Amino acid sequence: MRRPIVPLVAAIGLAALLVPLVAAPASAHEDRKVGKLDLVVGFGDEPAYAGDKNSVQLLLSDGAGKPVTDLGDALEVEVSTDSAPGQKLDLAMEPFFEIGEFGTPGDYRAFFIPTSPGKYTFHLTGSYKGQKVDQRFTSSKTGFSEVVDPASAKFPVKDPTTGQLAQRLDREVPRLDAALAASQAAERKARDDASSARTLAIVGIAVGLLGLVAAGIALARRSSAAGAAPRSRVPAGKA
Repeated sequence: MRRPIVPLVAAIGLAALLVPLVAAPASAHEDRKVGKLDLVVGFGDEPAYAGDKNSVQLLLSDGAGKPVTDLGDALEVEVSTDSAPGQKLDLAMEPFFEIGEFGTPGDYRAFFIPTSPGKYTFHLTGSYKGQKVDQRFTSSKTGFSEVVDPASAKFPVKDPTTGQLAQRLDREVPRLDAALAASQAAERKARDDASSARTLAIVGIAVGLLGLVAAGIALARRSSAAGAAPRSRVPAGKA
């Protein structure tokens, strides 16, 4: 006797619907056991694009696979990237769920905006019920994905990201500073040249005036000397 097809199809469909409800590690995340805790870590939104808001995501469960919902502020994360050596960002892991309201129990986030493409490292520290946590998770082929340049996903216009604009600005600022310095130097030289020319002109005028005064004095003295000289007398009888 044949089995009814409709109940069989319905059973398969119900099973397919139930699969997403089973807790499973997120894609492109790294799963690691620390004592009796299971940590699944990665970016909250993947692929992660530079310049877009994202988050460090921690899916936390106990040894039995039950979501940990009472973590509170027991864990912190330090974010770093190979594109900015020495720079670090400290954030608190906070629940991204409300039991019976929204989200997935055990889902904790720390939001930030990755501004540069490249590998990122999430350093989780703290303790939960006596279990110490001190773990580093870094972008890799076997872990979570790297931050990528959003230009590959933009259409039709590929505008530069904030990070790219900042890099261009960093490259242009020294050039602008050099051009401004050169312009100011040229302006100072022009002012100095103009001042020198003005000084020389004043000196020339002064010398000319002194020459005229000297010539006038000499002429006046000559006229006075000529007027004071005695006239020669003519002997009588020779007139």
